[in-house]
Amino acid sequence: MGIEKSQPLRSKWLKTKQLINNDSIKPFIPDTQKFNKVNLKSMITRYGMLYIKPEIGTHGMGVIKAEMENQQDFAYQMNQKRVTFNSFDSFHKSLAHVVNQRSYLIQRGIHLLKHNNRRFDIRVMVQLSPKQQWEATGVIGRLAHPKKIVTNYHNGGQPVDIHKLLGSHVSAKRSKELIQEMNELGLVIARHMNKKYTRLKGIGVDIGLDQSLKPWVIEVNAKPDPYIFNQLKDKTMYRKVIRYYRHTDHKP
Repeated sequence: MGIEKSQPLRSKWLKTKQLINNDSIKPFIPDTQKFNKVNLKSMITRYGMLYIKPEIGTHGMGVIKAEMENQQDFAYQMNQKRVTFNSFDSFHKSLAHVVNQRSYLIQRGIHLLKHNNRRFDIRVMVQLSPKQQWEATGVIGRLAHPKKIVTNYHNGGQPVDIHKLLGSHVSAKRSKELIQEMNELGLVIARHMNKKYTRLKGIGVDIGLDQSLKPWVIEVNAKPDPYIFNQLKDKTMYRKVIRYYRHTDHKP
């Protein structure tokens, strides 16, 4: 069968290519290209803000936020350090030095919703049930560290009840509808990926909502951490997530 058929791949590029092959998923995937000078120029001109990330990596490590200001000034931030440039060539040269010939991707930047002036995204957990059916078992908000560009828990992000975060922007009714929409998107993605990656048992779909409340799939993690849900006061989701996790991942 080979590795592509039997195992979830770590490559963000291969997972992105797999996702955009599905017409019902493609509209929710931000434009993503390989890092090079031509792609950087065209995408920063078109979108104004980008995320540049390692093709293979976890916990938000190595992610860079890049921006164009006033058509001529450029800047990027990595961790808490922000660097500015007054020409595209110097901007690209510096980024190329950071990337250092490793495989990086450029992704259209999404202007995420904020809570208390901090960006947040949403992790939707989708798992195989003990009856071998795909289920959306948990949804949690991830609030970015005030000075960082990523929301990952292992990089200073704070897990927060999703209703609290969405409550800053929409009614309780609309919040419930949005959660349902994101759960359904997660299920479509899990079933689609499972056709190729037949040993898939669970995915974490990281979704960002833009200012118009459109969901964007920032990343799909084939080995999501179930323990993030233990950070919530209400342990109902955590108990279900961990029960399914133990059933599928730790069978004798």
